Amino acid sequence: MQNQERYEHAKKRAEAKYGFFVHLGVFLAVNLLLAIINLSNMSEGLWFVYPLMGWGIGLFFHALGVFLFEGKREMVTEKMIQKEMNKASFR
Repeated sequence: MQNQERYEHAKKRAEAKYGFFVHLGVFLAVNLLLAIINLSNMSEGLWFVYPLMGWGIGLFFHALGVFLFEGKREMVTEKMIQKEMNKASFR
């Protein structure tokens, strides 16, 4: 049983990391395309930096959630489940 729990945890971690790297790849590809479009049109301003910064903030928080706060989501989720179960038992 212990091996199954370890496997499930490792699987969740691997899926989270995979999801982040897919997100990173799409971020790089789309923002490179936007930069090329912006620079090839010789427009007055560099507008591609705005979606780059906005999306970059989201990517930063995704990285924090995957790499820095690993396992915290499960603890918070478990606390929320316990709280909901306690509420349901009083009804």
